[in-house]
Amino acid sequence: MSETDKRFMALALLLGRRGLGHVWPNPAVGCVLVKAGHIVGRGWTAPGGRPHAETLALAEAGTAARGATAYVTLEPCAHHGQTPPCAEALAAAGVVRVVIGAGDPDPRVDGRGAAMLRAAGIEVQTGVLQAEAETANAGFLTRIRHGRPMVTLKLAASLDGRIATASGESQWITGPEARRHAHVLRATHDAVMVGGGTARADDPSLTVRGLGIARQPVRVVLSRRLDLPLDSQLAKTASKLPVWLCHAKDAEPGLVGQWAALGAESLLCALGQNRQLDPASVLATLGARGLTRIFCEGGGVLAASLLSAGLVDEIVSYTAGLGIGAEGRPMLGAMGQDRLAEIARFDLVETRPIGRDLMHCWRRNSMASA
Repeated sequence: MSETDKRFMALALLLGRRGLGHVWPNPAVGCVLVKAGHIVGRGWTAPGGRPHAETLALAEAGTAARGATAYVTLEPCAHHGQTPPCAEALAAAGVVRVVIGAGDPDPRVDGRGAAMLRAAGIEVQTGVLQAEAETANAGFLTRIRHGRPMVTLKLAASLDGRIATASGESQWITGPEARRHAHVLRATHDAVMVGGGTARADDPSLTVRGLGIARQPVRVVLSRRLDLPLDSQLAKTASKLPVWLCHAKDAEPGLVGQWAALGAESLLCALGQNRQLDPASVLATLGARGLTRIFCEGGGVLAASLLSAGLVDEIVSYTAGLGIGAEGRPMLGAMGQDRLAEIARFDLVETRPIGRDLMHCWRRNSMASA
């Protein structure tokens, strides 16, 4: 693996990340075309998943693509869908070499893209910055391999792990800079998810604000009985921005109908042993609908259930410089665990100050393949 290959693949990864949160159910792919050491074409997956990154890069390059090397973060597709296979397009354009970051485990691809390129006489190199490429596409890879989206759990708490005072006051524990950073993360996910308790207590809108983006994430709420306020911010905006409500079969049919009339979608999910919504069933349902990346913002009961079930892939925590005390509300609900050796640990991948607060990012080992 040459330094040149790593440099151009790193650029392709940067381009691909521009699509995060906007291209589901497709992966957010980046592509760079290089000829004689110069970039002749660039592309990344367009909003909605089409056109693909390779198509856009080839269009920008035009005839300059002939004789070029293509750097693609994920194996080019090999199947006919809404568009012809990208592997076929690269070959037709006269590309002589393709460098791939990570393979695509989708059964319709899974090595067929690379094989199609080789059959056309194109030199193919795989595994360049593979770990970085798999992390960038962790949501897509998790959905293909395990049938569920990647889950990022966001936590914001005081120094002593409290998310509110005893009376429920929580606005605001963290500062404006941390809250803006959370909006940036919302924008890179397909959906924002909360539990019914948070939806009732905070009346959130769950939208991305202050960034000028046009495509908003899906708002997902878990509520077994759908006993959510029909005059809430989510209800008022359900006809304009997507709201998906995960509920059990014992939800009142009348409430299902009322939410449908407002524009929300109701998704039937199974119950777990505790008679609450089974988080694995919820994520499988959301994965079947095409979601690849979910940003979970609470509350403590939902966060605890996801952690207990081993369904959290990444944690982003914001710690504020104040102490609330034991009477405050903890950021995690009961998890029923009393042996440290049996509790999953996460690896610290980033820490930095944001305004007056401290942000940590933790990631489970082998996130995309776990």
